Amino acid sequence: MSVIQEGSLTFSFDAGTCASKYDDWAFYRNRFQNGCYTDNKAVDLVCRSGATAWLIEIKDYRLHVRTKPGDLADEIAIKVRDTLAGLVAAQTQANEAGERRQARGLLDAERMRVVCHVEQPAKHTRLRPRAIEPDKLKQKLRTLLKAIDPHPIVVDQTSLHADMPWKVR
Repeated sequence: MSVIQEGSLTFSFDAGTCASKYDDWAFYRNRFQNGCYTDNKAVDLVCRSGATAWLIEIKDYRLHVRTKPGDLADEIAIKVRDTLAGLVAAQTQANEAGERRQARGLLDAERMRVVCHVEQPAKHTRLRPRAIEPDKLKQKLRTLLKAIDPHPIVVDQTSLHADMPWKVR
């Protein structure tokens, strides 16, 4: 079982699941992030369990409200696109054999799933309104990512799906 800390959230992956923080890969940081004439983005976590590759973006609005301009769904779609491009390059160009191997494994998966893990304050007030409406986010992601995952998932700690090979605390 592997454990990955992302901010104040701890992701515990099932045994047999290959998971890592993609935005910490040496290939992404040193070669891909500022390549291709642009500032490439990355999802937070990638993992492969069985025949499924998972691209996981994490947002935690429990302490701080969203301040970035622009739509969250657009931001996630760009991160997914750039991550997939990075994985294609990493499978042959990464200097670290483990990153090359994991990129190949993710790209060889039969199914690609996109997950947005969004934590929000338990109580919503006028001063601390709900930052994101999960159903609206899911609908927009479905439109933007239909070629990659026609059924993207928006979850929090209390709504993880049974087929997800991880737990969050």
